Amino acid sequence: MERTTSDINHLITLCRAGNRNAQFEVYNMYYRAMYNTALRIVKDEHWAEDVMQESFLKAFTKLDSFKGEVAFGAWLKKIVVNHSLDNYKKLNRDAMDPIDNVLYKLEDNDDGEEAKLDFQQLQLQQVMGAIQSLNENYRLVLTLLFIEGYDNEEISEIMQITPGNCRTTISRAKESLLKKLQHHE
Repeated sequence: MERTTSDINHLITLCRAGNRNAQFEVYNMYYRAMYNTALRIVKDEHWAEDVMQESFLKAFTKLDSFKGEVAFGAWLKKIVVNHSLDNYKKLNRDAMDPIDNVLYKLEDNDDGEEAKLDFQQLQLQQVMGAIQSLNENYRLVLTLLFIEGYDNEEISEIMQITPGNCRTTISRAKESLLKKLQHHE
């Protein structure tokens, strides 16, 4: 059954009033997409389930901060992404270098030379496998960019890095991904 914006807004109003049935309905509407989002970041089914459930709890307790400026699903997804990243970083401190240690400033060049990826000619599984095999910072930034659909500004906010470092990280991650994909041909 397709939900309209007014249906979702009505459910949100009921959730704000503490209606458990409405919360359950909202959960059922979004849990699969939010679970998949968490899984792509934390890379563990059980952990993704925990992160997703905790994210829903956080969302339901913070519904007053949802102002309707974006779709509810986008608001919820941002909570899931942030919670997934926070948990992943806590449990994998050794696996991830602080992003600022990985980056150094590069002069911006406007020659437009950037690794071009022709995704239409590559198998999706091959691309996903290659992304998963990248170092953690690159994997996370490309997951946020290509899979979750965030733009550079949102990624720099989520990862708490400067826009310049974000552009550099994305560029290097794309180059690294391209090299991995070329080795698989």
